[in-house]
Amino acid sequence: MFINKRDIERLSADIRRAIDGEQIDFRENSEGVWSILKNDIYTLSSRLNEQADNLSREKSGMSTALADISHQLKTPLTSALMMSELLENEELPPKKRQEFLRSLQNSLEHTEQLVLSLLKIAKLDSGTIDFKREIVMSDALINSAILPLKVMLESRNQTLNVNCAEVSVVCDKTWTSEALTNIVKNASEYSPDGGEITINGGDNALFGYISVTDSGEGLTREQIPRLFERFQSANKRGGVGIGLNMARTIMRSQGGDIEVTIPNTFTLKFFK
Repeated sequence: MFINKRDIERLSADIRRAIDGEQIDFRENSEGVWSILKNDIYTLSSRLNEQADNLSREKSGMSTALADISHQLKTPLTSALMMSELLENEELPPKKRQEFLRSLQNSLEHTEQLVLSLLKIAKLDSGTIDFKREIVMSDALINSAILPLKVMLESRNQTLNVNCAEVSVVCDKTWTSEALTNIVKNASEYSPDGGEITINGGDNALFGYISVTDSGEGLTREQIPRLFERFQSANKRGGVGIGLNMARTIMRSQGGDIEVTIPNTFTLKFFK
């Protein structure tokens, strides 16, 4: 096929328009080298446009996340600043001073937990974590996960029932314990004082599992689609909507998943 100067000039003009962001259909139905070239350019243009769209969405998502993070940090930091200013009053009664000190400590602990969670999310988002593939017994995983929550459960007089068959799963113990901790913590936050949390577990031909059931009011079907989105917590006890998102990201990064069963059961699945 003969390629004349006008064809080249037209193609060059189309390429410049595509670079400027215009949607150009380079496809050519005829045969020959010219057709192959134009179709290859079309493929390249489509992929570049797709990458540009992805980057735009990521940038928008990052801006939203940073705004949410800023908002979440502002509340405990503002509270801590206010308490510290009140504590400067030398005439403050001892009882009030102790009250303000406890409030200041709670605000700082909240801030620390939030920052640590956000750092973990950043690591997960980067995709640079090298998850270990360890054979872990279910009881060891559960014990590791509930250890940091014992004080919270006791303070709310909540009963934790563990009815888990002794099974082995393949996962990164440290990160998976983090996921399970977040699920149990979520169950505690949505259960009433004096309520119960039950952990069951076992395996079948497809996967091993650990499920967590709380005694709260339970979820509605309408809540499920956005349940694992960040900063979407409906928790009235001060949650910020990070834990469930982190837990699912950890599980999916290892080839597992988290299943939600209405009204109030979360199941970690370890596929074989």
